[in-house]
Amino acid sequence: MANVYAVLQQREGKIHRMAWETVAAAQQLAALSGGKAAAVLLGSGVSALAGEVAACDLESVRVIDHPLLADYTPGGYVAALAGLIALESPATLLFPHTYQTIEYMPRLALAAGAGIVPEALSFESDGGGVVWKRPILEGKMHARVRARGTGPTMVSLQSGAFSADSRKPGQAAVATVAIDLEAAAPWREILGVQQVGGDTVDLSKAEIIVAIGRGIGGADKMGPVEELARLLKADIGASRPVIDSGWLPRDRQIGSSGQTVSPKLYLAFGISGAIQHLVGMKGSTCIVAVNKDAGAPIFKIANYGIVGDLHEVIPAMVAKLKEG
Repeated sequence: MANVYAVLQQREGKIHRMAWETVAAAQQLAALSGGKAAAVLLGSGVSALAGEVAACDLESVRVIDHPLLADYTPGGYVAALAGLIALESPATLLFPHTYQTIEYMPRLALAAGAGIVPEALSFESDGGGVVWKRPILEGKMHARVRARGTGPTMVSLQSGAFSADSRKPGQAAVATVAIDLEAAAPWREILGVQQVGGDTVDLSKAEIIVAIGRGIGGADKMGPVEELARLLKADIGASRPVIDSGWLPRDRQIGSSGQTVSPKLYLAFGISGAIQHLVGMKGSTCIVAVNKDAGAPIFKIANYGIVGDLHEVIPAMVAKLKEG
């Protein structure tokens, strides 16, 4: 039986991007502890998704398929996972750190008597067990922590902490786990879902992001940025000063009070690199920073840096891309 479970997130027939990062982390933790990794998939009619996950090097894919899980509710997920824990007693459960898990994971930890570590960045063994590293004080410091509890350890993983591309392929068995959810229902009934405030942008799924900071100078200077994003097939993000100035809508904000992203390429123009912004994007695979200030903190984490005026650099990049 596996001792490390990766609890996956899915919606509308698609596996969440961060779920694959969670699988990679579970494989690595199982290898460190000499155990086995499994994935857990919840929902209704999710057999096709289970087949996707089964293409990873896992002991099994544990499927809890029930009509009451057709729509996400924290009570439903807590009941289902608490039942699974009672049946199989995994040592560690890993979760992607999303708005969904933020809502239900503490309740599940309380129900299972579990120790909980939120927003983990990495782990190591110190001879006495697994030690997790997580950010504190808005990312200004890192703490090394070990979970305590009478039950399993539950850990949510910060976006980009583990690379989805590092997960190992394989062929896992798919096993359906029967959990009696009828006895715990109802939790709450979803009568409908309505978008509020128009279309919103989920930057966490973007592979390329063109991000702008206060250095852009105003909403009227966005033309070249939009052209660059179009040529790169990228999404546009921003630091908080841009949002507070009203130059872009709130759903474009990246950072501690906005979205957390981990694209393959992050282009930062006119962003100084305040810690509140860095905590939201430092998981990016490749960071390219452009700033007139050679001492800007963004250069400390950038893979490539250009000390220059973004109003000169962006048009030059656009021209080069148009050349083919």
